[in-house]
Amino acid sequence: MEITTTEYKNWLVELKSKIRSSQIKAAIAVNSELIAFYWELGKMISEKQTAWGSKFLETLSKDLQDEFPEMKGFSVSNLKFCKLFFNYFSIRSQVENEIAENVVVKLPWGHIKLIITKIKETIEANFYIQQTIENNWSRDILDLQIKSNLYERQGKSITNFKNTLPEPFSDLAIQTLKDPYVFDFIALDSKYRERDIENQLVQHITKFLLELGKGFAFVGQQYHLVIAENDYYIDLLFYHTRLKCYVVVELKNTKFIPEFAGKLNFYLSAVDSLVKQEDDNPTIGILLCKDKSNLEAEFALRDINKPIGISELKLTENLPDNLKSSLPTIEEIEKELQRLDA
Repeated sequence: MEITTTEYKNWLVELKSKIRSSQIKAAIAVNSELIAFYWELGKMISEKQTAWGSKFLETLSKDLQDEFPEMKGFSVSNLKFCKLFFNYFSIRSQVENEIAENVVVKLPWGHIKLIITKIKETIEANFYIQQTIENNWSRDILDLQIKSNLYERQGKSITNFKNTLPEPFSDLAIQTLKDPYVFDFIALDSKYRERDIENQLVQHITKFLLELGKGFAFVGQQYHLVIAENDYYIDLLFYHTRLKCYVVVELKNTKFIPEFAGKLNFYLSAVDSLVKQEDDNPTIGILLCKDKSNLEAEFALRDINKPIGISELKLTENLPDNLKSSLPTIEEIEKELQRLDA
């Protein structure tokens, strides 16, 4: 039934006046103004919908589209999103609401709709808002990080950073690591070797760096070190631009055993002596295993004097048509890294 009450007509005149104002017109081009307008629109809808019934949004959508045919955002579905947007954050505590109002306006509308429809808790929503702004995630990447449950994985690696790194460097390093690492872009059969994982991670270097997180720069695979006339090869070596340190990544296609930590500790000492520069921070080690006992990992790291984190890795195990186990060419790696930088 069409809404014809005087109260609705007066309210609609007020709303149209807001839309015609120069500030709202600027919302078409300026994201923060647009999001602020959607917040206000959602608030106005929330205050009136109960009184005017289920057909209210259909009537309002038609009236606004008739008045402003050149403007998008007045469909029934988007008006519902505006209401959800306001209700999602306004029912939280005052502190949380202030965080939301100050930060969420920095996100595109598509990102906001994704967060408010897929995340229930405000603290988790704030995490993805901050990460999106900090890392400049596209909507597809944000969706991928939500699906991989990044919030639950971030900073959950077993580490000895508190005992081996100074604060606040240790806290930042802890938040840099995850557990588990999800490499679902890799497809391997059940008999894969550690080198197969390593090779495919390098072949998919863009996705690998995305999963590692912001700041990781790829240095080399099977990085060669000569110690006491013996040859040693690090699985993967990175440099972290924010932590300002080298990061050694060792892959183990088996359950964690304490001996792995000792070998990685040896590699960290070697990199600190042979590769690290004076202005670099201490080298960090990341040990990725197929499975682990947290208690065993904690015991193994208790008296290790080098900073090490231990996490599980998760893969997609099946047999692809063309499994590649050879190292990609330098040109392929450089091309992929250049595309990532761009």
